[in-house]
Amino acid sequence: MTLFRDTYRIESARRKNWDYSLPGWYFVTICTEKKKTYFGKVLDGEMVLSDIGEQAASCWKQIPLHHSNIEIDEWIVMPNHVHGIIVMSGPDRLPELHKREKIRRVLPLSAVHPKSDSLGSVVGSFKSAVSKWCGVHGREFGWHERFHDRILRGKNSLPAVRQYIRDNPKNWAKDTEFVA
Repeated sequence: MTLFRDTYRIESARRKNWDYSLPGWYFVTICTEKKKTYFGKVLDGEMVLSDIGEQAASCWKQIPLHHSNIEIDEWIVMPNHVHGIIVMSGPDRLPELHKREKIRRVLPLSAVHPKSDSLGSVVGSFKSAVSKWCGVHGREFGWHERFHDRILRGKNSLPAVRQYIRDNPKNWAKDTEFVA
């Protein structure tokens, strides 16, 4: 933690010197507040969604409708988190995964808010949509303040992450987000 205007603040979890509005492949994990299992449960290695889980899935599928530069790849809603691969394209073409030098450009990051159509704004709008639905329908719900991300750059990382997402329900008891 560092001081900003005589107040402690938590450092950003985002990668320094990376512009999250640039084209790329991003693996994100978005957790619920205190790992509460709002989205459903895993039964016999299969995810069974609650009504909030159904809404989270619906909102996730709608992300490309609200962001013109976004595609969604493999994803899953788990009892207390969402895993997904968000693909951000740019004005040119989507970069190939193995050509790291073509997708990495060092630009200054926004000091206060995520840029529009950046990874932060995409995740923020998803979280907001689920939260609003829960509020309208009188459901108790909360998100963890942050989200985890990993920039996928190696050509072998995409298949491995896709498989991790697919296997998440059957590996639920071993998951770091597992809550009984």
